[in-house]
Amino acid sequence: MVHSAYDLVELVKGCNAKVESLATYGSKILLGCSDGSLRIFVPTSALSIASSPSSGDEGLQPSDSDIKREPYALERAMSGFWKRAPLAMEVCRSRDLLLSLSEWIAFHRLPNLETVVAIAKTKGANVYSWDDRRGFLCVGRQKRVGIYRLDGGREFVEVKEFGVSDQVKSMAWCGENICLGIGKEYIILNSTTGASSKVFSSGRSIPLVVPLPSGELILGKDDVGVFVDQNGKLLQDGRICWSEAPSSIVIHKPYGLARLPRHVEIRSLDAPYPLVQTIVLRDVHLLQQSNNCAIAAVGSSIYGLLPVPVGAQIVQLTASGNFVGALALCKLLPPEDSSLRAAKEASIHIRYGHYLFDNGSYEESMDQFLASQVDITYVLSLYPSITLPKDLTIVEPEKFQEQTDAFYLSRFSSDVSDDMESSLPSQFYESDDKSAVEDKKTSYNAIMALAKYLQRKRFSVIERATAEVTEEVVSDAVQGSITTSEPYGSMSSSKKRGHPHISSVGRELATILDTALIQALLLTGQFLVAVDLVKGPNYCDLKICEEILKGRNDYEVLLELYKYNGMHHEALKLLHQLIEESNSSITSSESQNFKPSMIINYLKPLCTTDPMLVLEYSTLVLEKCPTETMELFLWGNVPADLVNSYLKKHAPNLQSTYLELMLSMSGNGINTNLQSELVQIYLSEVIDWYKDLKEKHNWDEKIYSSTRTKLLSLLDSMPSYNTDALLKRLPSDALYEERAVLLGKINQHQLALSLYIHKLYLPDQALTYCDRVYEMGPQQPSKFNSNIYLTLLQIYLNPQRSIKEFEQKTYPVPLQKSSFQKITKGKGGRVTKKIAEIEGAEDMRISPSSTDSGRSDVDGEEANEEGGPIMLNEALDLLSQRWDKINGAQALKLLPRDTKLQNLRSFLEPLLRKSSEGRRNYCVIKSLRYSENLQVKEELYKHRRTVVKIDGDSTCALCHKKIGTSVFAVYPNGKTLVHFVCFRDSQTIKTVRGSGTPKLK
Repeated sequence: MVHSAYDLVELVKGCNAKVESLATYGSKILLGCSDGSLRIFVPTSALSIASSPSSGDEGLQPSDSDIKREPYALERAMSGFWKRAPLAMEVCRSRDLLLSLSEWIAFHRLPNLETVVAIAKTKGANVYSWDDRRGFLCVGRQKRVGIYRLDGGREFVEVKEFGVSDQVKSMAWCGENICLGIGKEYIILNSTTGASSKVFSSGRSIPLVVPLPSGELILGKDDVGVFVDQNGKLLQDGRICWSEAPSSIVIHKPYGLARLPRHVEIRSLDAPYPLVQTIVLRDVHLLQQSNNCAIAAVGSSIYGLLPVPVGAQIVQLTASGNFVGALALCKLLPPEDSSLRAAKEASIHIRYGHYLFDNGSYEESMDQFLASQVDITYVLSLYPSITLPKDLTIVEPEKFQEQTDAFYLSRFSSDVSDDMESSLPSQFYESDDKSAVEDKKTSYNAIMALAKYLQRKRFSVIERATAEVTEEVVSDAVQGSITTSEPYGSMSSSKKRGHPHISSVGRELATILDTALIQALLLTGQFLVAVDLVKGPNYCDLKICEEILKGRNDYEVLLELYKYNGMHHEALKLLHQLIEESNSSITSSESQNFKPSMIINYLKPLCTTDPMLVLEYSTLVLEKCPTETMELFLWGNVPADLVNSYLKKHAPNLQSTYLELMLSMSGNGINTNLQSELVQIYLSEVIDWYKDLKEKHNWDEKIYSSTRTKLLSLLDSMPSYNTDALLKRLPSDALYEERAVLLGKINQHQLALSLYIHKLYLPDQALTYCDRVYEMGPQQPSKFNSNIYLTLLQIYLNPQRSIKEFEQKTYPVPLQKSSFQKITKGKGGRVTKKIAEIEGAEDMRISPSSTDSGRSDVDGEEANEEGGPIMLNEALDLLSQRWDKINGAQALKLLPRDTKLQNLRSFLEPLLRKSSEGRRNYCVIKSLRYSENLQVKEELYKHRRTVVKIDGDSTCALCHKKIGTSVFAVYPNGKTLVHFVCFRDSQTIKTVRGSGTPKLK
């Protein structure tokens, strides 16, 4: 939007000659006139100082001030300063030099204007560009481009000279490159290598190269200014469009001033480069940049385009609704007044936010409120549908706006007229239709924008609240340590002090923010984001959120809120209620997603912190999700004894399931007590199952239920348990396999094998039993392990006797039947003990003489005398299958005398073959060892044999004379030679003196 950025002030009126070029030096204006004179103008207020006698001696004195907003008067005229009218001139402020282009390029020292250097080679030049930072000068002369470097402050050295296709009309430095306007084209020329590249055509207008402070360029093409970088590449910032093709452009940030035939056009340098102001000034033939303004020459008059104070421009832009431009101008405020700048920006952001909010641009308005750093309660007051805690302070937007307006306008009352202040329209912030405004504020887009705004503000607010909590914790710790060191009487006073220095503003603000954010998320349907919010650290007001969530049936969010605040009882009760509702016939669609597994998932993190709570609420889902509940106990490392006792009391039917899962999922197994309890549970179930089948007359020893299979597997795999207690519980006429496993655990192998053979009729299992005992021999050495197969063989060969011995060991009183029966009790107690009591006695163990002696207790005749056939076929099968594990001699002694040799062929053939092979192998090994012994002896003899070579040069190590043909002796090292006489004498001396062997040289 158009506003007054510059004021047009006539500085010099009616110069005697036409102005051809101009420059400024402080507050002074230097004019190069058509008659070759240099005229210096100063403000009229400083004319008396400039015309004093001392000033003539001092020359042109610099001034620290800028161009004044007042008429200028001639201070000094220097006729004949140039031989002809200067084409251009400028002041090098860093070097105090006046650079001018007339007949050639000349440099004059300021302030006295003495000539420093005139570059003769630049005679006839029509354009130049000065790089003040590096001291480089580029000159365009006819079809040549020369580059010069200032050397020593008084001389110029020619660096390069390049030829071009046509006369240079415009040029400017851009880094190490030079942009040239030649003919109708723009060319980038490298000042070092001379490489050139074409940029684009200038169109119908004369090439115009304008350097920017950033190092980039504006290249004119008709009525368009194109932005390029230092290499001539187009920038994406766009292009600036003028109303006509400009003759020259002056950059005075943040504006660009273009000299047009009928006016001076001012546009912003920020995209989209809008028109700022148009100053009507015809026939301007010069437009030059100064420190604080732009200078325009119209004929013989000089006009100053003096910028309006930034504060006044800001007020204008704000009043006209151009908030973006006002914010851009705020960056130009002096850095020393940072508080004023911050207040201005905040006020503009707030006004801009209201403007955007009232026009439906909610997200953009929230961006402005965020940039203004206004309190979130101010923004929340725009949303009456959001419920906030009532005991917290909320800033009303009307009051806040009045305060900011008063502060804002008071600081610029001196810069802006009263009518400008009163022109601030209120229609941007108020609406006549109140109902329409309320509809806007409660619309979906408005709430969505609020949610995004609160999410962006949340990090800093939560960080502040967390810092307050941390400070309070540290303060409590410090006060606690001080209290312990103080006497008893001072404790009450220390409690009263509290935390007077710790503020709670951050936590209150965090409570407001989170409470509003959760509502905004729910109103906009961002359910998952709301869940994530309450899962993490939050300061939501529990009472308000609970009421809102229950009213909206957002129970999942409410559950997470309960969970974060440690309200586990409330959460679990609510969850159980929702699950019951979802299972009922009359239920709402919202509660359909709640399942019993959700209680289990809720309880998982509580297993380590509150196991009793886990056990208490797991009963609600124990029957519906038994497996998941068991896995909960295992996953959470809840003490197994605690869970077992809990299940035993509340759900005994699931106790075995838990122990099974515990046993299967635990890599190291469970403790012995729990294993024993699992065995007892299995055994109880198996006995009950046996009694039911027996009553129905359907019992069969070879029937296996799943529980019985588990019992047998567990009995076989468990390393230790109370065998006696288990044996007492077994019925005497059934469950023989369980009894056999238990007997095997206490090394009652003969009784166990008798059960497999004579009660279960399972010779294969008996053989497997023997194999297992035999393989356990290295781990559990026992006299029973080595002859276990002989024990089985003896049972085969004496079946009647083994049965008789079993019954005698089990029942001391003779039984009418050979089968196991229960014995009735007499007056003095039980007449007969149970099987387990007899089996546990030491005198009932198998006698070593039955197997270890290698003799058979019975033979075929004795078996016949007892009236029962022997199990010869089973015995022969055992010998043929396990011939390599049975002592053949002892086995033959146990066999009946009438056993045919043909029947023993499968046993004797491999046995004899192995025996003969073993004998041959032993002979070969003996021979090999004897040969090895001889080789070792031969090697020893070789090492003991010593060869000594004596020649004519060999000398005695004691007397140092040649040995010759004398008798000699050799020391054990095999190298030291001595005469035998010398060696004997040395031994004699050693004996007499009692000293050691003399040292050999």
